[in-house]
Amino acid sequence: MKVTGKTLIDLGFREGRWFKDALAHINENELEGELLTNYLDQYKMPPIQELHKEAMAFSINIKAENELEAQNVDSVVSSMEKLMRTPTVVDGAIMPDACPAGPSGTIPVGGVVVTKNAIHPGMHSADICCSVMLTDFGKADPKEVLDAAHESTHFGPGGRSREHQFRFPDELLTAFKSNFFLNNDRLLGMARTHLGTQGDGNHFLFVGKSKKTGNTMMITHHGSRGPGALLYKRGMQIAEQFRKDISPETLKQNAWIPYNTEEGEKYWEALQIMRTWTKKNHTCIHDAVCEKVGKLPEDRYWNEHNFVFKKGDLFYHAKGATPLDEAFMPDITGPRLVPLNMSEPVLIVSGKITANNLGFAPHGAGRNMSRTQHKKTKAEFTNEEVFALETEGLDVRFYSNEIDVSELPSAYKNAGNVRAQMEEFGLGEVIDEVMPYGCIMAGDFQKNAPWRVKRRNRHKRS
Repeated sequence: MKVTGKTLIDLGFREGRWFKDALAHINENELEGELLTNYLDQYKMPPIQELHKEAMAFSINIKAENELEAQNVDSVVSSMEKLMRTPTVVDGAIMPDACPAGPSGTIPVGGVVVTKNAIHPGMHSADICCSVMLTDFGKADPKEVLDAAHESTHFGPGGRSREHQFRFPDELLTAFKSNFFLNNDRLLGMARTHLGTQGDGNHFLFVGKSKKTGNTMMITHHGSRGPGALLYKRGMQIAEQFRKDISPETLKQNAWIPYNTEEGEKYWEALQIMRTWTKKNHTCIHDAVCEKVGKLPEDRYWNEHNFVFKKGDLFYHAKGATPLDEAFMPDITGPRLVPLNMSEPVLIVSGKITANNLGFAPHGAGRNMSRTQHKKTKAEFTNEEVFALETEGLDVRFYSNEIDVSELPSAYKNAGNVRAQMEEFGLGEVIDEVMPYGCIMAGDFQKNAPWRVKRRNRHKRS
């Protein structure tokens, strides 16, 4: 009798990509009885995994400096306590820049969660491999570098027009096409058009001078853009399928893909490919600025702060946490970068691994309130008044030419407090600082983004 997909489902197996090859093998070899049972053992789902009865212990590397921060810390700790009951979780930590990032039980920004043999897409979030890269321009004029950067980079939700696209490397295209998570036309199209772009929100291009050497340095901050968001979406879909079968009590945002499955191995591979794309994205912008300025980089290094890192059978999910552990970065070429806000230095750090930091430092200054709440606190002033007060002495630009008040310094936690808590909790040692000259951010692109202006002008002419 021919074995079909319905036969396997009736036997209790979950439909998957393995069905096609398994059915071909079973029918070709006419497996039945004990031979069929033994063959199918390799595809058996693990037993239902229940939530931990109590939250697993985690390190709290944060303390409140005022009433507003107390509310923030209470919310973050409460969310982590709920998350730490997830069956796969074995350890965790929160950093001084931690802030809530969704419904209770969601990993906060500034959170680290360690799981065993499991990748949780919701714990690295849609902005896969959000990261920072630094190029040392030596004694170049910072204004010249910032001007060249303004001409070279691209901010906003869309991608580059065909005539301004960077070349998508052949070897990277081959890697995308070899992975079923990445090989679809929409994602590949975004991988082409979004290369050399920085997105919106808190992503930035920062220029300043090293406190130690006086050299001009440029730092970019962005993640994997549209391609990463699509990978995340597909990862969450696969994780949800597993959650329904093996841990229905687990919160949807904490669903996971078991690593020892075809899906788990391919998702891990897809993450590494997306990491390579994101690094190339930074490099395109930095190389373009070097070419315009006419200088070769004196130094360059980078690090992620929104990713999953593997050590043996443990997966370290960092949602806004900077890796100190060299084992997490196979291509390490320098120290790590911790930006704070546009009026504060970018910290250059190194550090030791401890029980409470789990091999991580903070990734920035974090927020105590939402963007909308912060804008309400400035409602009595015009955007221009807030901007003038908070960026005095700096060359701060918005790519869309529209001020985004929610990205000005007061929208973030007190940088001095974050630095003090880094020292108190042993979360990295500051070895240099890039003192601010200026920066570029997307701005409020909904109003007056350059491509919107061009579109309006075209309509006027027609």
